[in-house]
Formats: sequence, C-alpha cells, structure tokens
Amino acid sequence: MSAKHPEDLDRLFEQHLNAGDLDALMTLYEQQAAFTAQPGQVVVGASAVRVALQGFLAMKPTMTLDTKVLAHTGDLALLTSRWTLAGTGPDGKPVQTAGASIEVARRQMDGTWLFAIDTPWGLEWSPTAPSNPPS
Repeated sequence: MSAKHPEDLDRLFEQHLNAGDLDALMTLYEQQAAFTAQPGQVVVGASAVRVALQGFLAMKPTMTLDTKVLAHTGDLALLTSRWTLAGTGPDGKPVQTAGASIEVARRQMDGTWLFAIDTPWGLEWSPTAPSNPPS
C-alpha cells in the first residue's frame, strides 16, 4: 500500500514496524532519504536507512504514532508525530521510549508520498550532530 496523503506515511510506518516488515518499511523512503537513527546520528541513502531500521526491528517493537501535518505546500509536507515504542533491548530487558518526530515528505511523480527526511527524535540535538547537512 502506498501513501496517498503525507499523513499516511506515519500510519504505514507504524503498521509495517509493528509487523516487523523491513521491506515494507523501505517502500516509505526515497532512495536518498535522510534518517536520524538516534540524536546526532544521521544516515543517508536506502542502504544506510535499511541498516538503521534493522536496529529498531531487532527490538521486536510495538509502536504507536499520533501524526499531525504542520505545513503542506505543493509537493512538500512537514509532519510531526508523537510516538511511543516498547520493545526488548539487546540485554533482553524491556525498553520503553517516546518522542516527537519531525519529517519531510515529498510527493512523487506517481502522486504517492515518501519520506525525504525522517527525524524520529525531533529537535533533540547532540553536540556530535553534524553542523552541515550530509551531501
């Protein structure tokens, strides 16, 4: 299923993550998408996003998202989502975390929407974060 509206991306992300379906998750991202795996750690490109999402899936997570479109103009949309995630850490102990994401979605030539930038950690900033966007 494709995102026909920008807010569909988060609904589909939640669905695919909870199902543990990495291939379906990857259909939500542009080939050169940027993804913040954790504060201060931005990865770019489908291969790097895939590796980062594998880390989330290893937790066998259950995620809920509450999405809002902040701005939408032409082929771009800015979204935010409050989210909660429960899973299992590498040590086998339960993990619970929450945050508020910031995402940029772009309409594709076929009219569907994909993530161009996905920042699950929102405005959290780390001193090790790159000061310049990746090229």
